[in-house]
Amino acid sequence: MVVQAYILIQTDVGRAADVAAQIAQVKGVTQAEDVTGPYDVIVRAEAKNVDELGKLVVAKIQTLEGITRTLTCPVVHI
Repeated sequence: MVVQAYILIQTDVGRAADVAAQIAQVKGVTQAEDVTGPYDVIVRAEAKNVDELGKLVVAKIQTLEGITRTLTCPVVHI
């Protein structure tokens, strides 16, 4: 089973494209796009379980320079 999530990211002004490019290189990230709206980057990520997803977000995504805030939205299939 694979756990998936969308991660909504706010960045420093003018850094969205750079942050999206950096995040796209992170293992576990399947898509990273810079967008307009209340968030600057939307990321789709997957991991083998919730713990690994949390580690991915905290250790590999939130630590990238230019990110000011993240919101993780797990995908739930009912």
